[in-house]
Parts: sequence; C-alpha cells; structure tokens
Amino acid sequence: MSDPVYILSGIVVSAAVTWLLRAAPFAMLAPLRHSALLAHVGERMPVGAMVILTVYALRDTDPTVLVSAGPAALALAITVGLHLWRGSMTLSIFAGTAAYVLVTSFIAA
Repeated sequence: MSDPVYILSGIVVSAAVTWLLRAAPFAMLAPLRHSALLAHVGERMPVGAMVILTVYALRDTDPTVLVSAGPAALALAITVGLHLWRGSMTLSIFAGTAAYVLVTSFIAA
C-alpha cells in the first residue's frame, strides 16, 4: 500500500484530473465566444436578473398596507432612480437595499 510507484501514480492521476477539470470550461467556451446567441443572452441577462430580484423581493409585500408597501416603494424608487441616473447596477442595488433596511428598521423600532 505504501509502494512509491502506487503513491506516485495516485498523485499523477489526481493532478491530471484536476488540470483537465480546470481547463475544460475554457476549452468549451472558446467556440462560443463569437456566438450571436451568447451575445444576445449577455445583453439581456442583467435586466432579467433585476426583474427576478425585484419579483422575489416584493413577493410578500402587501400593497394595501403602508408599513409594508412604503419601504418597498421607496427602495424601488431609489434603485430605479439611481440606475437611470448613474447606470450602475451595483450601486443601485446596494443603495436600494440599504434604504429598505434602514426604513424597515426605523419602522420596527
């Protein structure tokens, strides 16, 4: 079991598998770099992600209750306004989230 050839062959096989698994995504993506479908998905994905996040975040919001809908509406307005003004998805998401957390914290206190 502790034969040096056995141990060395295990190390070589492990290294080969690791190298192949790390190289496989790059080899698979190389033909897709000039794909029109991939370019289309890359352009539309940020909007899709924002829609999914918005629906998920607002799923439990009751629009008839101000305590529930107020913070969500304010955070949504801040997020959309910042995104239209600055064009930065990261800034708008973080600012909208921070506004929502602050307003709901003040309401709960």
